[in-house]
Amino acid sequence: MATLLYHLGRTAFRWRWFVTLLWVAVLGAVGFAATKAPAAPDDGFTMPGIESQKAFDLLEQRFPGTAADGASARIVFVAPNGEKVTATENKAAIEKLVTEAADGSQVASAVDPFTAKAVSKDASTAYSTVTFKVKADDLTGAAKTHLERAIDTARDAGLTVEVGGDALATQPAAGGSAEAIGIAIAAIVLLITFGSLAAAGLPLLTAILGVGISMSAILALGSAFGLSETTGTLATMLGLACGIDYALFVVSRYREERAKGHAPREAAGLAAATAGSAVVFAGLTVVIALAGLSVVGIPMLTKMGLAAAGAVLLAVLICLTLVPAVLGFWPNAVLSRHDRKKKPKRGNGENGGSRWARIVVRRPIPVLLLGVVGLGAMALPALDLQLGMPGDEAKSTATTERRAYDDLAEGFGPGFNGPLTIVVDAKKAGDAKTAVATISKEIAATDGVVSVSPARFNSAGDTAVFSATPATSPTDEKTKQLVQTIRDERSGIEAQASGASFEVTGTTALNIDVAQKVQDALIPYLALVVGLAIVLLLLVFRSLLVPLKAALGFLLSVLAALGAVVAVFQEGHLASWLGVDQTGPIMSLMPIFLVGIVFGLAMDYEVFLVSRMREAYVHGDGPGQAIVSGFRHSARVVVAAALIMMAVFSGFIGAGASMIKMIGFGLAIAVLFDAFVVRMAIVPAVLALLGNKAWYLPSWLDRVLPRMDVEGEALSRKVPAPAAESTDTPTVHLTPVP
Repeated sequence: MATLLYHLGRTAFRWRWFVTLLWVAVLGAVGFAATKAPAAPDDGFTMPGIESQKAFDLLEQRFPGTAADGASARIVFVAPNGEKVTATENKAAIEKLVTEAADGSQVASAVDPFTAKAVSKDASTAYSTVTFKVKADDLTGAAKTHLERAIDTARDAGLTVEVGGDALATQPAAGGSAEAIGIAIAAIVLLITFGSLAAAGLPLLTAILGVGISMSAILALGSAFGLSETTGTLATMLGLACGIDYALFVVSRYREERAKGHAPREAAGLAAATAGSAVVFAGLTVVIALAGLSVVGIPMLTKMGLAAAGAVLLAVLICLTLVPAVLGFWPNAVLSRHDRKKKPKRGNGENGGSRWARIVVRRPIPVLLLGVVGLGAMALPALDLQLGMPGDEAKSTATTERRAYDDLAEGFGPGFNGPLTIVVDAKKAGDAKTAVATISKEIAATDGVVSVSPARFNSAGDTAVFSATPATSPTDEKTKQLVQTIRDERSGIEAQASGASFEVTGTTALNIDVAQKVQDALIPYLALVVGLAIVLLLLVFRSLLVPLKAALGFLLSVLAALGAVVAVFQEGHLASWLGVDQTGPIMSLMPIFLVGIVFGLAMDYEVFLVSRMREAYVHGDGPGQAIVSGFRHSARVVVAAALIMMAVFSGFIGAGASMIKMIGFGLAIAVLFDAFVVRMAIVPAVLALLGNKAWYLPSWLDRVLPRMDVEGEALSRKVPAPAAESTDTPTVHLTPVP
C-alpha cells in the first residue's frame, strides 16, 4: 500500500499540470451535466415492509385519481374576541374561502367545515381540509397563489386563519450563514496550525473542489436516483469535513518530510505513502459505515448514505492526487517560516502533544477512569430516549404551521393533530358497508379513541377509509400504546367483520412503525459495520487488541453523543441557545444515523493517531515511547482536524430543518467526545496499560493476513535518508517549480 501510494504521490507531483487540469475538467463536465439534468422527482418517504406503508400502497391502488400522499392544506379558523365561527358573518367568510379554494386548478377537494362537522364543541375553532391532486413539489405557483388569496380574504373579514399541511409550507434553509461561519473557523484553525496562508488554503481549496464535484454529481443523477436536497446536505457536510481533514494530514506530513531534508517530490511521495495510507483506511471506514446504512431498508437513508459515501471516496481520491499536484506548484509556500528560511528549530523536539502523552503514560489509570466515568455520565440521558418524527409541533411559533397545530390542539384536543387512518379492505366481505361499520364501531369503543370519522368508500365500493382520533398527542407514549392495542385486537375485530380486514396508517402510525423498524435494525447494523471495521483495522495495525479497543471507545463516544442529543432536543437543556423551538422525541433515524457517521469519523482519528504510534513501534520505540512519539507527530494535527470537523458540523446547527440541526449538533458533539476524550485520553491510557500486548498478533494470523505496510516500513529500506544539505531543494522561492 505505502509503496503504491508513494509512486502515486511522486507521479502526481511531477505531472501536476495534467492532474490539476484533469480535476478541473471533471468539475466542468459534471457541472455542465448538472445544469442540463431535469429536476429530481419527489418520490416521498417510503418504508417498505411496515404496515403503514402497505396501507398507503393500498390507498393508491384502490383510490385512483388522487395520490395517497397528495399535497394538502389544513386551514384553521379561530373566531375573534370570544365570538363563534358559526356566527353569520364568520360562517359566510369561511364558506366563501372553501368555495374559492375548491376552484383551484390542482385541487381535488375542499371540505366545508360546517357540513363535515369540523367545528369545535365551543364553536371557537373550525378547519377545512383542501386536498390536491399532486404532491407538494408539483404544485404550481398559480395554485398556491389562488389559495393564499382566498386565505387573505378570510383574514380581512376578522378571522384568525392559520395553515398547516405541506401545500403552503415553507422549506427551511439547510444551513444558511452558519455554514460560512463554520468554514471560516476551519480556515482560522488551519492558519494557526500551519502558520502559512498557502498551507491553510490548500486543504480548503481541494475540499471545496471535491464538494463541488459531489454536489454537481448529485444534481446530475438526481432525476435518475431520486436524490433529494437532504441527501446533498449530508454529502456536503461529510465531503467538506473529510476533505479538509484528509488534505490536512497529507500537507502536515509533507512539511514534516521537508523538515527532515527530503526534496519536494520525494517529500510528496513519502507523505502520500504514510499519511495517504492512513487516509485510505480512514476513508474506507467512513465509507463502510455510510454504505452500511442500506441494510436498514429505508430508501431515503440508503440514498443519503451512498451519496455521502461517494463524497468521502472523492475526498480520498483528491487528497491522494490533487494535493501532491498542488504541492508541486508551490513546494515551499506551505512550509513554516523556519523551514523556508532553514532556521534551526529550538527545543528538544517536545511539544504539547508529547508532554500530554507523557502525563497519560505515567498515570494511565486515573485518566482512563476519568474519561470513562465522564462519558458514562453524559450517556445517562440516552436511557430515556424517545423516538419519533418531529412535525409541525417542533417548528417555531413564528410559522403558520405551528400556530395552526396549536389552535387545533386547543380547539379539538391534543390527539387531533395525529389522527390514525384506518384502511378497510372489504373486497372479500359479503356486505362491505356492514363490515366497515362493524370495524368502525369496535375501534371507536377502544380506550384512548375519542372519535371516529364517517367512512369514505372508493368508487368500486370495496375499500373504505376513516380516521380515529386519539385522546393524546402524536408524540405521546400512550398514542403508541393505542396503535399497538388496535393492532393486537385486530383478529377479534376482523372476525366480526365477515371477511373484511383493516390496517392502521397515517403519519402518526407511520412514525411509530419507522421508529420500531430502525430500532430492530440497529443491532444487525452495528454488527455489520463494527465487524467489517475491526477486520479493516486488524489489517492496518496487525493487532488483536487495538481494533477491539477502537470499537469500545467508539461505543462510549456515540452513547455520550446520543445522551447529549437527548438532553438538548428532548429534555430541553440549552435548547434555546441552539434555536430549538420545541423539544420532543428524537428523530427516529437519528440513532442509527449517528452510529453510522460517528463510527466512520471515530475510526478516522484512530487510524491517524495510532498509525503514528504503530510506525514508531515498528521502527524500534518501546510501547510507552511509541505513544509519546505518536502524539508528538500527530496530536496537534488531530486536534486541528477535530476542531475543523466540529466547526463544519456546527455550521449546520443553524439549519431551519430540525433533522439537519439535530444531525449537525450530534456529529459536532460526537467529534468533541471522540477526539478529545476517547482518542486523546482513553486510547493512550489503555495502550500504556497494555504495553507490548497492545501490538500482539498470533503468528498464524500474522502469516495469513496480507501486509498493508501503512507505516512505510518497506520504503525506509528503499528511500535513502536525506542529505544534510539537499541541493534539490529550492531555497525560499514561492514561485512554481519548473
